[in-house]
Amino acid sequence: MTDTISSSAGAGPMPIPGHIDPVPVPRPGIVEGVTPREDGRTDLIGLPKKRIAELFEGAGLDAKAAKLRAKQVYHWLYHRGVTEFEAMTDIAKTMRPWLAERFVIGRPEIVEAQHSSDGTRKWLLRTADAHDFEMVFIPDADRGTLCVSSQVGCTLNCRFCHTGTMRLVRNLTVGEIVGQVMLARDALGEWPKGRMDFAFSSGVDGAEAAEADDDGGDYSADGRLLTNIVMMGMGEPLYNFDAVRDALKLVMDGEGLALSKRRITLSTSGVIPQMARCGEEIGVNLAVSLHAVTKDVRDEIVPINKKYGIEELLQACADYPGASNARRITFEYVMLKDKNDSDDDARELVRLLKQFNLPAKVNLIPFNPWPGAQYECSTPERIRSFSDIVFKGGISAPVRTPRGRDIDAACGQLKTAAEKKSRAELERLYAEKEVALG
Repeated sequence: MTDTISSSAGAGPMPIPGHIDPVPVPRPGIVEGVTPREDGRTDLIGLPKKRIAELFEGAGLDAKAAKLRAKQVYHWLYHRGVTEFEAMTDIAKTMRPWLAERFVIGRPEIVEAQHSSDGTRKWLLRTADAHDFEMVFIPDADRGTLCVSSQVGCTLNCRFCHTGTMRLVRNLTVGEIVGQVMLARDALGEWPKGRMDFAFSSGVDGAEAAEADDDGGDYSADGRLLTNIVMMGMGEPLYNFDAVRDALKLVMDGEGLALSKRRITLSTSGVIPQMARCGEEIGVNLAVSLHAVTKDVRDEIVPINKKYGIEELLQACADYPGASNARRITFEYVMLKDKNDSDDDARELVRLLKQFNLPAKVNLIPFNPWPGAQYECSTPERIRSFSDIVFKGGISAPVRTPRGRDIDAACGQLKTAAEKKSRAELERLYAEKEVALG
């Protein structure tokens, strides 16, 4: 038995293994990525330059003017991060009200922002139709990583994962996904400042551009705190493929958010039919939630294994476009006491990765507890022994340091406060999902 969910905001359904809760159909009025608002205006966040030009032309501009304005607006949206048309200083003052009457620059609503004692930050966000989801920023000495969500809830039911206890509500839209990156840049103050001298090259509205920007200094993007993105938040990214792909294209666009694809990692639990597409159409780094090396254990803790088995998954990893020793595939492995952490498990992990000749790195993740969880974290000694065996097998196996545990921002802990459940409720939901998975 399977449920279905739209692979993007406006596309047809695709089969997925998952729970028996009804999944809403795409919302009425979503056409080519544009979600109408109650006030009749169109949110431009999440739209590529070409689509913005089409909307401007449809609103009354001639084709040449629409193309020019789209280029200017696109730059202000994705490279400068402005949230009001009035701030677009290379656009005529008389033109800005015209834009504001018809269009809007959106962001997900911030319901709550939390700071961990270790510097990790978590945001509870809300969509325009009142659904909550979360994102996390993890600062390190040499990088800053934003963990981005792709769905409201999750359908996969991984037994060790708090997010997996949630019902899947819906996919996030392109704008809601890229909006997380933009919100993080807002919070970190990382949008470029200074005059836009390039505006003079167009010969259009140059005088107004010169008069208006009060930031001073040269136009530049200094060293950023946000350097990396991982699609490891709420949801399975490959079950929302089209929206994730289109959002990441905006993130990677040199004229947009301009983050290199080598600094973006997409994590999947093993949606094999979409993995090759991910490599071909997105081209980012791949992480795979493996977590076990035997069928019985992975069937239990990562139930999608009942649909796509370990060897089939590893073959898909071996076939992943762009994988090489320079761009290794990361295998995520949560350490669960007396479940998947034995020396034999470590040796089997090495054997499997070598059997498929995979350019691999293994991230060992100490289990992050949450209320109602039925597992315990492996002991530090057991984790160290497991890591040593994998390292001796010629495969890097660092132990990830848990971050943000005090604000439930660590791996597997993302879950909105509105979704707290008792142990009995969790067991009932797990049982329902298990029936659905067959």
